[in-house]
Amino acid sequence: MDLLKAFVSVVDAGGFTRAGERVHRTQSTVSQQIRRLEDQLGHQLLVRDARGVTPTAEGERLLGYARRILALGAEAKAALSGAAPALVVRLGIPDDFALAALTQVIADFARARPGVRLAVECGLSCDIAAAFARGDLDIALVKREPSSGPALAVWPERLVWVTGRDVVVDPDTVPLVAFRQGCLYRNRAVHALEKAGRAWRIAYECPSLIGIDAALAGGLGVAVLSTLSLYRREPSLRVLSAAELWPQIPPTELALRIADPACAATRDLAALVAGFCDREAACAAAA
Repeated sequence: MDLLKAFVSVVDAGGFTRAGERVHRTQSTVSQQIRRLEDQLGHQLLVRDARGVTPTAEGERLLGYARRILALGAEAKAALSGAAPALVVRLGIPDDFALAALTQVIADFARARPGVRLAVECGLSCDIAAAFARGDLDIALVKREPSSGPALAVWPERLVWVTGRDVVVDPDTVPLVAFRQGCLYRNRAVHALEKAGRAWRIAYECPSLIGIDAALAGGLGVAVLSTLSLYRREPSLRVLSAAELWPQIPPTELALRIADPACAATRDLAALVAGFCDREAACAAAA
């Protein structure tokens, strides 16, 4: 259990030093624990790169099991001590979907259910979908190809070309502002430009929506965004039209998925998220 706790802490913290602070161990002790776990399993579990410490393919497979084992251990300890275990609902949401407004909905749910602990993960939809597939999330809100699998609810997404309000875009080589590799919108933008025979380059790459918005407003290029979330930020941005020779982009969809089986708290939160998405879709259509 201690070795699994050290492993999960390193992955969550992104490094050995911060993981040691979490589990109250020195960096060298945590490193030794990871080596012992790797020796027992016969696989390298972690690699160091420029971004920090990331799990290998074997580490990714172990991570879901490790989280469940640790949660079950905590539940067993609480059951034997007479204390009721905390109910955890794990939600994954894309970084570029009205986070501030959705967070208010989540906060209202948390206040109504003080016995439930919420664990919210934000990021690219590809990462959220992978975490859901591993069993690391109870609810996942993801951008995806239309009709690409089961879902509790779906909302169509119309994608458009966007730049800063007063920006004049270079017509010869399109400067793209994009999320990192794996982003569905980025892939859509590249394929649309190549199909139209237009030259392009990645002018700015950023993992967060705040960075994307700042780059667009600053005139660094164009991006592909969904009208479903664009209406909240439109005053600072300008939608580029087909009349300006911008190619059309095939639609995507926003999908809400829920683990099976799901507890009542998970179903209640999923219903609140679905209601929020219904309202967002209506507002975007009316904008």
